[in-house]
Formats: sequence, structure tokens, C-alpha cells
Amino acid sequence: MTNSTNSTCSTNTDHRPPARAGRREWTALGVLMLPLLLVSMDVSVLYFAIPSISADLEPSGTQQLWIFDIYGFVLAGLLMTMGSLGDRVGSRRLLLFGAAAFGAASLVAAYANSAETLIAARAVLGIGGATLMPSTMALVRTMFTDPGQRAKAIGLWSGVMTGGIALGSVMSGVLVEYFWWGSVFLVNLPAMALLLILGPVLLPESRNPAPGRFDLLSVPLSMAAVLPVIYGLKELTAEGWHTLYVLSVTVGLFFAYLFVQRQRTAKSPLISPALFRGHGFTPAVVLNLVSAFGMMGSAYFTTQYLQSVLGKSALEAALWGLLPSVLIGVAAPVTTQLVQKGVDRGYVVTGGFVVAALGYGLLTLAGTDSLWLVLAGAGVLASGIVTVMSQMMDLALGTVPAARAGAASSLLETGTEFGGALGMAVLGSIGTAVYRDQVPSDVPPAAQETLGGALAVARRLPDAAGHSLTNAARDAFTAGMHAAAIAGMVLLLGAAVLAATTLRGIRVRESSPPPPLPVPSLGGSAPERRG
Repeated sequence: MTNSTNSTCSTNTDHRPPARAGRREWTALGVLMLPLLLVSMDVSVLYFAIPSISADLEPSGTQQLWIFDIYGFVLAGLLMTMGSLGDRVGSRRLLLFGAAAFGAASLVAAYANSAETLIAARAVLGIGGATLMPSTMALVRTMFTDPGQRAKAIGLWSGVMTGGIALGSVMSGVLVEYFWWGSVFLVNLPAMALLLILGPVLLPESRNPAPGRFDLLSVPLSMAAVLPVIYGLKELTAEGWHTLYVLSVTVGLFFAYLFVQRQRTAKSPLISPALFRGHGFTPAVVLNLVSAFGMMGSAYFTTQYLQSVLGKSALEAALWGLLPSVLIGVAAPVTTQLVQKGVDRGYVVTGGFVVAALGYGLLTLAGTDSLWLVLAGAGVLASGIVTVMSQMMDLALGTVPAARAGAASSLLETGTEFGGALGMAVLGSIGTAVYRDQVPSDVPPAAQETLGGALAVARRLPDAAGHSLTNAARDAFTAGMHAAAIAGMVLLLGAAVLAATTLRGIRVRESSPPPPLPVPSLGGSAPERRG
């Protein structure tokens, strides 16, 4: 029997089943999950620490924004570079370097005595995070060659990555309540130390044996493509339409075109066009981006709803926001079981998008006092999105050789950053437009812009007038959330149709793994494998 595969997958000539991972590999996965959790938590870990930081370091308004944003910007800008670099120098080597940088930067950030020092430390944290994320996924691809086991491992990876963002804000609130603000950074140190100790022992090396020359020109091009777009979309969400932000997105898209052209013509591109020849890789990247759009677009409204509509404190809102994560923990394992039992992946992903769209549908039914309905909608939506994301990561990595797993995973993660920023910008703009249309026209200008502005104005008004403005603004915000939810639901249903037509019948054929690179072993024994 002859198996024909696309150009990114080799042919299995000996017909031997892939080796199954044993205790060693699953233990190594557990070690990898700790830094991954912390990297994702660092996106939101400053939510409650910033008041204490402001009181201690006295940053300017601009410096405070950079303390928040520099981590995410550097992370997004360097993902593709670090993914490709890991394929060349070795994912384990880059992972350990990133862990050392992340730990050292965490220590500097915890004891920073100026805003400038904290900004610089957060930038280095972003560099470390950019090395850790694609490296962990590339090592998962190397350690788990059996498709079923790899799907389970990627499901766990997806759940940890998603849950870490929600957990970061809660942990920040608890630590700041009982310790000082630097403690939100010190918690990184034990996990990074554990990775540096156990990583060389448990983790195999994974790299491309013939990577070609590293294309230095692609590095600034990739950053010039990613950073202006992320910045512009972020500011459009926060500040509304402005020529500067639209120009920023336009400049980024121009450099994105140059970057793509460079990848098509360079002898050793940063992101090889051959990746997109893998049957299913392109749909996986696109659908993963749409998933991030849906997830972050909803988060923009649900977090504000809990705090500004229901009047929860920031910590209360963060704690309530953890409840939808329960469904996330169930979705990925159930999805993996369905695919392993023979359910077509296209149907599973289509179902995931439909479930996510149902979550948006629940949000359209929320009033101004609908805590449980909003939490249910957020949970249903998140479970559908995680179903899609875990399958798209598994499909994308299964269609590329392990030697290119770092570049492939970095492309997926960069798409996630784009999708999240785009979701917040587009759905946020829809919600804001409806809010401005619904809020009374005779209120002060600040109240006409945002719900937060209206609540601030209401606090300065007499009781009756303030109460009336508060109710009107909350009604207008909820109407905006309904409109954005309808748009999100339509988009996700469209993605369901796309998934049904592009993914149906796709099967990942696992090729024989290349000879492994030397791995230090415990007690001189070989890595445990169960056939």
C-alpha cells in the first residue's frame, strides 16, 4: 500500500506505528506547562498591581501604559523570529535560554526602583515569553509522535494557555492584597528554576538538521508587520477611530506584504512557504485566528459588564470570571476523545464554532442584571473556542515535520495575537457605536463616549440625576454588547461553514520520526517508551 502525502510530510515507508510516549514524556509535559502558565498569566498579572506600582514608582501616564503594554508588544513581535530560531538552534536550547531570561527579568522587575527599570524588565520578559511559547509547542510535537497522545497533549497545552490569562488577574489581586507588588513577578522564579534543572534531563532536543542560513532581514520585517497592526488595533479599541491608529495599521499591513514577498523569494525564509502546502495547514491558521477573534471580542464586553454594569469590584469580577474556565477544562479532553473515536475533525470543529456562536447568542439575551446568563454565555463560548483551537493546533502541527514545528507554532500564535486584537477592535467599535447612539444626547460629552466615563460623571451628579444617567448608560452598554454579540455570532457561524467545507475528510498521517538527537537520561537509562 502506498501512501501519498503532501510536500511537508514525509512518507512512512516502514509502516511502523509511531512510538508511544511514556512516563518520562508526560512528566516533561508537566514541567513545560508551568512556564507556559506563567507566560500566559503575565499578560494580565498587572491588573491589580498597577495602583501599588503607581504609588511606589510614580510613573507618568505614558510610562504606565508602557508598563502594561510592552510585554505583549514584544511577545507578539518576536514570536515568528523565535519560532524559526528554535528550529535552527534547537527548541530545548532556546527554551532554557528563555527560561533563564524570564527568571532574571522577573527578579529585576520585582525589585525595580524606577518606571524605566520596570519597563525594561517587562520588555525582557516579553523576549523570554516569545522563546517559551513556540518552543514548548515544538517540543510537544517532538515528544508525542503518536497522533492520539499528541492531541491530548495539545489539548492540555491549550487549556493551560487559556486558563493562565484568567488566573493571572486573580493571582495578582491575592498577592497584592497580602504582599507587595513585586511578588507578582517573584512567583515566576520557582517554575523557571525547575525548568532549568529538569529541562536538560527530561526534554529531547528538536531542531531542523538542515535549516539553511538565518534570514536576518526577515526579523525587522516581521516586527514591522506585527507591531504597528497590534498597536493600531489596540488603540482603536481603547480610543476610537483616529488617523494615527488607522495609519499604524496601514503601515503594518504594508510591511506584512513586504514580509510575505521576502518569504517567497529568500533561500532560507523565516517562515517557509512550504508550510502552507500541508493539507489543512492554511485552514488551521485562518480558523485559529477567527477563534481568537471570537474569544477576545467577547472578553472585551464581559469584563466590563461584570465591573461597570453589575458593579463588582475588580477582584470580584476576576473571581467570577474564573467560572467559565470550568467548561474550558472539559471541552478539550472531550473533543480529543471524539476525534480519536473516529468522528471527522471537520464536524468536530464545525460543532465547536456552532457552540461558540451559541455562547454569543446567550449574551444577546442578557439584561443589566444577568450575572449567571453572562457567565453561562462566556463559558459556552469559551468551550467552543477551545475545542476549535486545540484541534487547529493539532492539525497544523500534524501536517508539518517536527523540524519545522517551531516556525509553525509561532505562526499560529502570531495569528492568535492578531485575531485577539482584531476581535477587540471590530466588536469593540460596534459596541461603542451602539452605545453612543443609545445614550441620551443631553449628557456631558465624557458620558457619551464610554460607560466608564458615564459612571464617573454620574458620581458627581445629584442622587436622582446620577442614578438616571447610570441606568441609561448601563442600558446603552448592554445594547452595544447585544449588537457586538450578533456580529460575533454571524462570524462564528460563517467560520463553521468554512470549517465544514475545508476540513472534512482531512486525516493527519503521521510520518516516521527522524532519528532523535542525544538526550541526557536519568541514571544513564534511555527514555521510557511504551510500544
